[in-house]
Amino acid sequence: MSEFGKIDGLSGTSTANLLKQKTKVDTAGAEAFANQLKSAMNEVNTLQEKSEMAVGDMATGQVKDLHQAALAISKAETSMKLMLEIRNKALNAYKELGRTQL
Repeated sequence: MSEFGKIDGLSGTSTANLLKQKTKVDTAGAEAFANQLKSAMNEVNTLQEKSEMAVGDMATGQVKDLHQAALAISKAETSMKLMLEIRNKALNAYKELGRTQL
């Protein structure tokens, strides 16, 4: 057999073995990603709550600094847009992985 008959041990690998290898995932990396995503979502939620409080204060006339209230609303809006874009990119990446053939 020539030297090109085997390429780094891939020759003779069955599809079942490839699928088993695919299912072995680095859970530490996945958990770190999940924790990072969860903390970002909590931060967005906190900004949204501050924004709602600022809108409520503006509606009742209890606002002390209109500029700070406008900043809180703007921060919440921007963070929500960013989170939605990240979600869209993640969903697109997931769909692309689903279309990938072995």
